[in-house]
Formats: sequence, structure tokens, C-alpha cells
Amino acid sequence: MEIDFVVETRKRTARNPAHIVAVEVKRGDRWDRAWEKPLRALDAMDGVRCDRRIVVYTGPRRYRFGEVEVLPVTAFLEELHRGEVF
Repeated sequence: MEIDFVVETRKRTARNPAHIVAVEVKRGDRWDRAWEKPLRALDAMDGVRCDRRIVVYTGPRRYRFGEVEVLPVTAFLEELHRGEVF
């Protein structure tokens, strides 16, 4: 499994899993549902809780497929700048 960016937002402790935000980046103008697979595979990892799953792509539309958020690159950068990603 390969994910472009995994940001740990809270450390793992003896009682609690690590919290992460996973970001996958794709250069494509059309959305492909296969790009979600690595993000969905995070459910099988022990000791990790994924708080956000984001795919950034060069297309124009936002999508949401369950826990996976799909953002155009400009929308992602705006949210990142406002401190809303992590």
C-alpha cells in the first residue's frame, strides 16, 4: 500500500491508537474510484485511526465517497492555507 502523505496528528499511546490524516495526490482531470483503494486499506491497520482521507486531483469537482474526500487541488490548497486540513 502506498499513500503520498501520512500526517500523524496525535501520537499512539498504550491505550489509544495514533491519529492520522492521509492524503493521496493524483494528476488527472477525471476521477477514478480505484484511487481510493489505498486509503480504504487503512481500516485494516492496527494501532492507527484515520481521521481524514483526502485525494487531491487536478479535476474541477469535489466528491465524497463515504470517508474519502476528493478535492480539486485549488480547494485543497485553500483549506490547507486556512488550517482546515489537519
